[in-house]
Amino acid sequence: MNNSVVKTTNLEKLKFAKRGKVRDLYDLGDNYLIVSTDRLSAYDVIMQEGIPKKGKILTKISEFWFDFSKNIIDNHLISTNIKDFPSICSDYSEILAGRTMLVKKAELIPLECIVRGYITGSGWKEYRNNGTVCGITLPENLVESEKLPEPIFTPSTKAEIGDHDENITEKEAVKIVGEDVYKTIKSKSLEIFSKASEYALEKGIILADTKMEFGLYNGDIILIDELLTPDSSRFWSKDSYEKGRGQDSFDKQYVRDYLTSLNFNKQPPAPNLPGDVINNTTKKYEEALFLLTGERID
Repeated sequence: MNNSVVKTTNLEKLKFAKRGKVRDLYDLGDNYLIVSTDRLSAYDVIMQEGIPKKGKILTKISEFWFDFSKNIIDNHLISTNIKDFPSICSDYSEILAGRTMLVKKAELIPLECIVRGYITGSGWKEYRNNGTVCGITLPENLVESEKLPEPIFTPSTKAEIGDHDENITEKEAVKIVGEDVYKTIKSKSLEIFSKASEYALEKGIILADTKMEFGLYNGDIILIDELLTPDSSRFWSKDSYEKGRGQDSFDKQYVRDYLTSLNFNKQPPAPNLPGDVINNTTKKYEEALFLLTGERID
């Protein structure tokens, strides 16, 4: 199997639609083709180096969770098997294999739907300053990485490449998408998080937080993009978890921590990542895949 790093795609026979931070999107008429590259975005800045196997791992994990959550809400995934793709894709089989999703063409609902089960990251920083996370008042005297009394839903804006997502209040989110849509995506996000957290914990992973995206398809709200991957979530080791400090993780927090050690200003261009940071990131993503699904990428 070809595991060379794919940082970008240029599938000339297909209609290019959009290049995101990690994914390349192609318009197939009735459907989209989403190609997960090996690009890595940290602090909304795309790193100069790719992470080997990353796109294939993200695709495999998303496929697992989409199937896991389909009884809660429908999703956009049609197939990850290149044999199911339109024949025009056949010339690109080597690039597409294992890293590509054929999906329904949904209209994006422009919110990042973030669920937090533990206090960490930007939420921890805000809490230390004023006792809140995204305007939600939390109990006093919480410490870093502590489990919240119950998961909270904290939406943010959906930023373009080079911009930063911005946390917003529930009132601001309702203004963007409307009350009915907001209530649905909030309740479904929390339900998925709850069910997935229980499963992950049985596999040795604490799901600290995650972000989801939703779209409209034939008038229905469905899950889109990726789901519960090391790119979109914080996965912590259950065995080494201890509140009051940062945690051992199976996600890109490892790269964020490295960048922080360099006093990175969170603006492009990104500094070069050393070989050991790249290799260790692959290992962390591989471990998350194996713990959650029992599968490995050759």
